[in-house]
Amino acid sequence: HVQMVESGGGLVQTGGSLRLSCTSSGLSFTDHTMGWFRQAPGKEREGVSCITWSSGTTYYSDSVKGRFTISRDNAKNTLYLQMNSLKPDDTGTYYCAAADLGRDDPYDACSDGSYGINFGGKGTLVTVSS
Repeated sequence: HVQMVESGGGLVQTGGSLRLSCTSSGLSFTDHTMGWFRQAPGKEREGVSCITWSSGTTYYSDSVKGRFTISRDNAKNTLYLQMNSLKPDDTGTYYCAAADLGRDDPYDACSDGSYGINFGGKGTLVTVSS
């Protein structure tokens, strides 16, 4: 059973920044495409950003492109999401996830989280006030 631990969320004003982190004690992130997903109140979960295991390719949803940066440190088994210029629409619970081995396209991983994506964390809440 994969367990993820997300942290770094909080309450921030519009235009502010937060840095999310994710680690796992039960899964080595090496070789896995990793990603951040979010779920806003009353909405379906959506893929925000994904990154290949080598950090060679990244994907960002249109809503966060240019404001968020995903990165990873495989040696520390940690995934990050730097979020700048935050907007109220960014409010939600953010989850990190590991794609099944072989699911190497970050666009594919972020576009459909209904299969082959392993969550397992409680998420971290981000609230952006206007």
